[in-house]
Amino acid sequence: MSQLTSFDPEILQLPFYDERHRRLADAVGTWCDDRADLWEEIRTESPEKAGLRLVRRLGEDGWLAFLDPDAGEEGLPGDLRAICLLREALAYAEDLADFAFSIQTLAATPLLRYGSEAQQRHYLPRMATGSLIGAFAVSEEEAGSDVAAVALRAERDADGGYLLNGQKAWIANGSIADVYLVIARTGEGPGPLGLTAFLVPADTPGVRVGKRLDALAPRSFAHLVFEDCRVPADAVLGRPGKGFVIAMDLLERFRMTVGAAALGFARRAADTALARARTRRIGTGKLIDLQLTQATLADMDVQLNAAALLVARAAWEADRGSRRFARHSSIAKLYATEEAQRIVDSAVQLLGASGVVKDGVTERLYRQIRSLRIYEGTSEVMRLTIAGTLDTRRAARAVGDV
Repeated sequence: MSQLTSFDPEILQLPFYDERHRRLADAVGTWCDDRADLWEEIRTESPEKAGLRLVRRLGEDGWLAFLDPDAGEEGLPGDLRAICLLREALAYAEDLADFAFSIQTLAATPLLRYGSEAQQRHYLPRMATGSLIGAFAVSEEEAGSDVAAVALRAERDADGGYLLNGQKAWIANGSIADVYLVIARTGEGPGPLGLTAFLVPADTPGVRVGKRLDALAPRSFAHLVFEDCRVPADAVLGRPGKGFVIAMDLLERFRMTVGAAALGFARRAADTALARARTRRIGTGKLIDLQLTQATLADMDVQLNAAALLVARAAWEADRGSRRFARHSSIAKLYATEEAQRIVDSAVQLLGASGVVKDGVTERLYRQIRSLRIYEGTSEVMRLTIAGTLDTRRAARAVGDV
């Protein structure tokens, strides 16, 4: 695949990336290009069927191999720069492929970072092959962006296990997952101090899929219901009372990858708009000859460059162990998703009536991009998070300059 499509080759040559990442970009781009027929097929299937099929295909073809700590790299880096590149390419090619990859990786990452050896050996090899599907169950109807407000309760029973009672809402892969990573309240302390992470197999008595949800862009979404759902003590991931830490660590790492997916959507929209502008006749010339069109395309290019640099920096900061990577992850997520929304909207405007025809490229992108400004922290929450990280020492020094 030419890296002029899903990737900007000049960005890939920057020191943020090394040769492994450039090889990965080329390989995943080629893989996506060679599966145009698959993308067409899954768009005709139900979100559940498409989700199952795509996770298994991603696993079979090795794109999830890094989730198995015993498998070795096998030529595929598993750092956040690699995950961002994979999401960017998959989002450029097909939204559902990015969704399948991202939720499987999201569910497996806490196991990689906090799971016991027994938990890792039980779940991760099958998650890496796509034969076992995971889901991250933290959101509730009254605790969306506020993880500390989680109300689902997990109470100790006489045998040392836990009984889970309550509900989870808007769970990605909720209707097809084999195992849920559940954040529940165990009460070791108030608010965020009283949360614990649990691994709950989907066939555990007492847990069931509640209402299935139809999203703006079709996906496997569902509410979950827990009614006296008993799990043993060894279902705890990490330690009791550390659920908030696990959830926030995961979200801080994956926010930048949401920005990468937004970048993939935006680049596809910009490429589509540019191709249309070059071929559509307007009077005696082409649409691209109009200065307003040129200005719109120039704005898109600036926005794409800025988003790509912010995502690359955030992933590089995380991979090198920077203690402030979370700040850069929030910045990348906020900017990339907000600007991607504008780019897609501008692409629809340039295409005119053809841009809103159902199942056309820009119409699909218009539906798909909207949710990314909500997932893993809304844009409003991102702004508050970034504001909270501003360097007060610099502000204090600046007072003397006023």
